[in-house]
Amino acid sequence: MLKNVAALLLDEVHPFELGVLCEVFGLDRSDEGLPVHDFAVVSAEGPVLRTHAGFTISTPYGLDRLEEADLIAVPAGSHFMEREYPQEVLDALRRAVERGARVLSVCSGAYVLGAAGLLDGRRCTTHWRHAAELARRFPKAIVEPDVLYVDEGPVISSAGTAAGIDACLHLVRQAHGPAVANAIARRMVVPPHRDGGQAQYIQRPLPRTRCDTVGDTLAWMEAHLDQEMTVEQLAAQSHMSPRTFARRFQQETGTTPYRWLLRQRVLLAQHLLETSDETMDTIAGRTGFGNAAALRHQFVRSLGTTPNAYRRTFRGPAAMTDAA
Repeated sequence: MLKNVAALLLDEVHPFELGVLCEVFGLDRSDEGLPVHDFAVVSAEGPVLRTHAGFTISTPYGLDRLEEADLIAVPAGSHFMEREYPQEVLDALRRAVERGARVLSVCSGAYVLGAAGLLDGRRCTTHWRHAAELARRFPKAIVEPDVLYVDEGPVISSAGTAAGIDACLHLVRQAHGPAVANAIARRMVVPPHRDGGQAQYIQRPLPRTRCDTVGDTLAWMEAHLDQEMTVEQLAAQSHMSPRTFARRFQQETGTTPYRWLLRQRVLLAQHLLETSDETMDTIAGRTGFGNAAALRHQFVRSLGTTPNAYRRTFRGPAAMTDAA
């Protein structure tokens, strides 16, 4: 059941993430035959709250409004990674889960759920920039940094900004069916479901590692990504035995030659998809994958999306070339 929804706000809330909740759950679309939610904005810290954009929000609803909610949604806010949260807020969230309600976090709102102990033993996510800190601060949580959202029983967590839309539509789809979720998505002019995860949005520039003995070989590998390479060839390039080379490579880069090479090839493919009109076969050749099918396979494994979908996301439909 999803009829009563409360957005739980703390000081320096992010307006966009709050707006996502208002747009999905707070609008009356009964004229289109869509269900209406009893939606309220709840303040955890007084009747007037600051936003990180410099304006304030006032609401008549306090924490007692949470006691009747089927879903409590916590949008992102500034400094959520460092701050402490009122004990009454954490208690209210725990009570909600105990009585069968669901809780949703958008982006850094996951830190509030973590402070309430609701991420312990559960899979969860947050914006990729905050994922490592979330795992450090709540070591019992199972943080998945590459996904758009995680539905783990009564606790749903989503990644940054627009991933909150994905999670909200997922909840609507569960409660009211795909037709309702699709109708809301059309009104919002967003896809009802996005493929892939947030790995495709993480900016990973080509690394420049400090390597004493394999640095020259790394530079050579990076300049010849289109060529086939074996450990034996790379060892000879470094004037070492294959066994010594593999050990030194692991020590100085933290990974194996194969994994390092694969990552650089995917990074180069991302760059070419974003900046060029080259065909998938050409990109596959330039990046050492050989053909479009192999490029697609490794791209999906690494980023959770296809090369064509990635190009559409970062360059738009006009940039589409042949199918991958």
